[in-house]
Amino acid sequence: MSTSRIEHDFLGERSLPDSAYYGIQTLRGMENFAITGIPINSEPLFVQALAYVKKGAALANKELGVLAPAIADAIAAACDRVATGEFDQQFLTDMIQGGAGTSVNMNANEVIANVALEIMGHQKGEYQYCHPNNHVNCSQSTNDAYPTAFRIALNNKLVGYRETLGALAESFAQKGEEFRDVLKMGRTQLQDAVPMSMGDEFRAFATNLREELLRIDDSRRLIDEINMGATAIGSRINAPTGYPDIVTAHLRTITGLDLVLAGDLFEATYDTGAYVQLSGVLKRTAVKLSKICNDLRLLSSGPRTGFNEINLPALQPGSSIMPGKVNPVVPEVVNQTAFYVIGADLTVTMAAEAGQLQLNVMEPVISFALFTSISYMTNACRTLREKCVVGITANKEHAESLVRNSIGIVTQLNPVIGYEASADIAKEALKTGKSVHDIAVTERGLLTQEKWDEIFTFENLIRPVFMK
Repeated sequence: MSTSRIEHDFLGERSLPDSAYYGIQTLRGMENFAITGIPINSEPLFVQALAYVKKGAALANKELGVLAPAIADAIAAACDRVATGEFDQQFLTDMIQGGAGTSVNMNANEVIANVALEIMGHQKGEYQYCHPNNHVNCSQSTNDAYPTAFRIALNNKLVGYRETLGALAESFAQKGEEFRDVLKMGRTQLQDAVPMSMGDEFRAFATNLREELLRIDDSRRLIDEINMGATAIGSRINAPTGYPDIVTAHLRTITGLDLVLAGDLFEATYDTGAYVQLSGVLKRTAVKLSKICNDLRLLSSGPRTGFNEINLPALQPGSSIMPGKVNPVVPEVVNQTAFYVIGADLTVTMAAEAGQLQLNVMEPVISFALFTSISYMTNACRTLREKCVVGITANKEHAESLVRNSIGIVTQLNPVIGYEASADIAKEALKTGKSVHDIAVTERGLLTQEKWDEIFTFENLIRPVFMK
């Protein structure tokens, strides 16, 4: 039996292994684009989305009488199998490539054609019965099939990311409830400010991240707009009348997404604004997440010479030379992930700007940047939640002692004894090491012990009530 087959394109002939469902154009793409070493099958949702697009096209072409029912049905059945992940290992072109994604599109066309051929009882490569271009790619171009699949995959990938980010926010909210009775000193510019509850601090982390869930929803609505049926540049060349609306309707049914056909297919074919928006949202969340991790590192610093207000879970020894040292490794790795995402946003920005005339050929690097950023952010949120946040404990007595011995509590006295007197007390306390209480009550008699106790209750420290 033959172990290989010969395929041809207008550049010539090439030999492919009989076991390969991909064809000659995929082979050329594999040879030409050895860039990241990361094939498109590293993003299974992208492969799935390509199958959805090809199935939607086949059903629309069948409905419009452009494809014979037997061929369209075989393509649709092949797409169903590809969508399950059965043929993921046949999607081998690099994530970053020239040609605006043509190699990705042809990889999908060839795999689906050969699976369809087997369903129809033919051999791989017998393209006279089901051809990658003539049949699987019918009424399409890379320039509408690729971005449509990309948007479908992004939409589905964002679902998992949103759930993970939401779970992280919820874990901070739960810690907020757990720490509601922990008194601590708030700080501005790394200097003592005024007292607060540690619960409020952690609830604020939750609120900060929950805002990002709304931004994800906004971005998904932008990504719902597709240009399927635009074909090469938006003019609908080689597509039958009515095809764009019909294929979009099929894709809504297949994917379960609220996909809408762009009103201007010329504009939609080159526009990458939705990607810039999504990338900005990912960057914004990365910045927030990194800031929170900075705070966790500060709050857990020490244990003897730092803030030491909270304890992070001890996950591994922190030094090869310093015994007993434990580092905040999870916040550190999340910081680094955020730095990557922030850099990837610049890549998306530059690639979006680099589009020329009727097409942006840089979409593959945009897809790579967004797919990796979403994956990394998902992993970072999950890691931070599972290996750090849920295990955080508070050093309640120590945190409260810092408040009681702080000069910052003098701010509470402003309405009672005035700013000038309060500032003078703070100055003396800082110079002598005496407590604010001893100077204000014992030495100067500016207020009674009863008044002091009224002002400095736990509730009044964390929810100050104006009093004179």
